Amino acid sequence: MALATERKQQIISNNRAHKSDTGSPEVQIAILSERITQLTEHFKTHAKDHASRRGLLIMVAKRRRLLTYLKNISPERYKNVLLKLGIRR
Repeated sequence: MALATERKQQIISNNRAHKSDTGSPEVQIAILSERITQLTEHFKTHAKDHASRRGLLIMVAKRRRLLTYLKNISPERYKNVLLKLGIRR
């Protein structure tokens, strides 16, 4: 259940720090957040899809680690990401 190419490019362009930025923590967190949102919607109709639920938990853990990393290196960028993406933390 990957993101569509156009949607992924849109997320990258909205969250990048400079023109060629595709891998900064902000971009990675934004992409993971979008995938988490999609999977959450998927589980509303497919409650017994346990294999995908495991993938969701892995993504949530990875996003949490990236947020912790960002908080440690730059609290200002961390706060901006939380506000921009609407993540409760």
